Amino acid sequence: MKKQAPYIVHSISEQHRILGLPRPVHPLVSVFDFEEMDHVHADTTKEMLIIDMYCISLKRNVNGKVRYGQGFCDFDEGIMFCTAPGQVTSNISEDHRPSGCCVVFHPDFIRRHPLGQRMKEYGFFDYAVNEALHLSEQEENQVLSVMKMLRDEISGRIDTYSEKVIIAHLELLLSYGQRFYGRQFLTRKPVTSDVLIRLEKLLSDYFASGRPVSEGLPTVSYLAGELNFSDNYLSDLLKNLTGQNTQQHIQRFAIDRAKELLSQTRLTVSEIGFELGFEFPQSFSRFFKNKTNVTPLGYRRSLS
Repeated sequence: MKKQAPYIVHSISEQHRILGLPRPVHPLVSVFDFEEMDHVHADTTKEMLIIDMYCISLKRNVNGKVRYGQGFCDFDEGIMFCTAPGQVTSNISEDHRPSGCCVVFHPDFIRRHPLGQRMKEYGFFDYAVNEALHLSEQEENQVLSVMKMLRDEISGRIDTYSEKVIIAHLELLLSYGQRFYGRQFLTRKPVTSDVLIRLEKLLSDYFASGRPVSEGLPTVSYLAGELNFSDNYLSDLLKNLTGQNTQQHIQRFAIDRAKELLSQTRLTVSEIGFELGFEFPQSFSRFFKNKTNVTPLGYRRSLS
């Protein structure tokens, strides 16, 4: 059987219709409870959805697994997850009766506000399935409290302050997301320490294999894929653990390898640069000096 292509949801009104929800009060922002879904009138023929909006969901009691990012997530416990426009999620079928709350807002609503320019700061919108946020009971209550205030504001009388207040509530919700993800990184230190060990081995094996000659320096996407994380989550995790993101780890490893070759071999600077994946000698020399404040030859001379 041919696999069904994801259905693209362009508006909040369309999302409400597919989920069997009442018509939205606001055309660009919505807050709804999953218990409000009318499964009889929901469009269950659309199994996979690409929602062209930002979604922040707090779900409980989903019987089974829901597609999220690159895989599936089990919602037996309360989990908060965030998706950006263009990401794939699964529609909730008739036999799934989740509880919880969801905030949806269209990019057009925040585009002319400073928040629209800062959305890239919230890396958790690019996180994959295994990076969903597990909330404590207190954290869950805080999130639900903000969602309720946001819903009350949307449902109230529109005045000159409404848009500003709605934006403020969205920013507060996103700030909580940043705080709670930071907490999750810290409370899962045994896991993150293991990731650091695996990262170092990946880098070591990559450089030892000679792959830089044909493929260049390892990329963030390559390392994240090997570790089963999204690019942003891996960088945030490493930043919390070591103070350096993934790209900085790659550069540090390349510099360490360059120093080894400069000190332990008679290879020329051009040959070392080529071995590390730099097509042009001057590119390697600029990279090395930028990171060490000395040229490759200057470093080699300092050892004699």
